[in-house]
Amino acid sequence: MFESVSTIVCEATGAREARAEATLQRLWSGYGSIVRFRLIGAEQGSVIVKHVSPPCQREHPRGWATDRSHERKLRSYAVETNWYQDYAGRCDRSCRVPRCFAAERCGDEVLLVLEDLDTAGYPRRIKSIDAGRMAACLRWLAEFHATFLDDTGEGLWENGTYWHLETRPDELTVLQAEDPSLHGAAAAIDARLKASPCQKLVHGDAKLANFCFDAEGATVAAVDFQYVGRGCGMKDVAYFIGSCLDEAACAKAEVELLAVYFAALRSALQARGKMVEFAALEMDWRALYPVAWTDFHRFLKGWSPGHWKIHDYSERLAREVIASIRKEERCI
Repeated sequence: MFESVSTIVCEATGAREARAEATLQRLWSGYGSIVRFRLIGAEQGSVIVKHVSPPCQREHPRGWATDRSHERKLRSYAVETNWYQDYAGRCDRSCRVPRCFAAERCGDEVLLVLEDLDTAGYPRRIKSIDAGRMAACLRWLAEFHATFLDDTGEGLWENGTYWHLETRPDELTVLQAEDPSLHGAAAAIDARLKASPCQKLVHGDAKLANFCFDAEGATVAAVDFQYVGRGCGMKDVAYFIGSCLDEAACAKAEVELLAVYFAALRSALQARGKMVEFAALEMDWRALYPVAWTDFHRFLKGWSPGHWKIHDYSERLAREVIASIRKEERCI
């Protein structure tokens, strides 16, 4: 165990004193907490400490307290540590992330001392969203994807996102009874996403709750990089849109939101001088948007069959993707 969190915070920030002020969040399944520390004698007035301390007795709100789940969580925190140590410094204001003052591990424990985004100009957290704020998040994703175009992602997840097929065999087993057709297509869906010629780093958990907004909602910063790794950018985009909108809005806004993302991605790649045949990338990824959506839908139906995100829009996309896969198989 870490002997003194306050001492580590002081050493990392140059503060004379560091006091735990408020617990902002408990980590999923009781694996630790996120706490704001008030600083005395440092350049910044406060920092955020993410302290991972796995419980002796594991529990899960949906009953998935398995050894595989435990190992996935431990790996996710190791990945997040690597991210902040080796990658976060490459993110500029266009894809803002917290500055990391310290990232330490002691056995299964992890301690991250991070910039307080509230005091850095991103104080707002929102539960419902309008078109302007959705566009700000999609621009962040585009800038992030452009920044890490074709990055190998060493030390991160080989396959980004927390729901990818290899890490969810238990949920796949449940899906076999829930939806045999989707279960039968799961491997082909995963293969399609992996076959995209343009792979880059994806955030891996780009839901609305992981974006912090400025006072006007015009710009955002992102947090929670436990599942960052290589993959098709549509994984982030589909997952983000699904985290914000209900069934009717998903169908209505799909064309407009994808246009926002791809326009931002084109600009971001050009600004960074990244040499890529953009028309080919866009064509490939647009075709993979329903596939990425269906991939998460596959996980969700196995993990939580009654979840509110399992609706007719998702089922329709899944049917279309499955039909396309079966057609391809018949042609082989």
